[in-house]
Amino acid sequence: MLNVRWIILVLLAFVFISFVADQYRPTVYLIGDSTVRNSNQEYWGWGTLLPEFLDSNQVSVNNQAMAGRSTRTFVKEGRWAKVDSMLRPGDYLLIQFGHNEGSKPDTSKQGYRGVLPGIGTDSVVLDWGSKGKEVVYSYGENLRRFVVTAKNKGVTPILISMIPRNQWDGAGKVKRADRDYGLWARQIAEEQGIPFLDLNRITADKYDQLGAELVKKRFFPGDHTHTNRDGAMENAASVVQGLKEIQSSLVNYLK
Repeated sequence: MLNVRWIILVLLAFVFISFVADQYRPTVYLIGDSTVRNSNQEYWGWGTLLPEFLDSNQVSVNNQAMAGRSTRTFVKEGRWAKVDSMLRPGDYLLIQFGHNEGSKPDTSKQGYRGVLPGIGTDSVVLDWGSKGKEVVYSYGENLRRFVVTAKNKGVTPILISMIPRNQWDGAGKVKRADRDYGLWARQIAEEQGIPFLDLNRITADKYDQLGAELVKKRFFPGDHTHTNRDGAMENAASVVQGLKEIQSSLVNYLK
């Protein structure tokens, strides 16, 4: 009799554990700047619309991107620490920065977001007086730290190149980021053995097909960086295309 009861208890425990495991939904965390998350009024970020492509019964999206942030200020303001505290094994981390990194890093209004160019491990120390000192790293080193932390937690990181701006060269082609931020993101992805989603290339190819006049009319209501909802939807579709290209397991959660 006791043996029968013991077997029943073991079976019930197994069923309960299986049920809990089945109920677990991985979370896709997004970190980045205004091109990933914006006001959703005149300007939109693609991260806001990515959930429209995913099955919410199987996976959830947590968009922690913030307008105006660089890899440096995302860390400095404690935003990365918040995301880090939420990461769990089986989650995904999509990383797209690059639009706010370019100024020389210093303590001026112009330089407070800037990082060192490239992927090196060198750094500079800035003195903020009574606010203390700040160590500033390269763009690639900041990405490297995001990736290593995620990997150590059993999270799948994906590095994504920045969306192209509405800027064109003399040959009528949209300017690409394949010699700086897109290149550096790719290099870190290769170094760390993780996927690289070339959003910059995928969307730029679409822009080239449409031409400068139509791209401006359809997607860019104001400046050359921020898109409207249609532009954000196009970039979200480009992210999905990229997930398929890199054969990410996230494609299993597409609608």
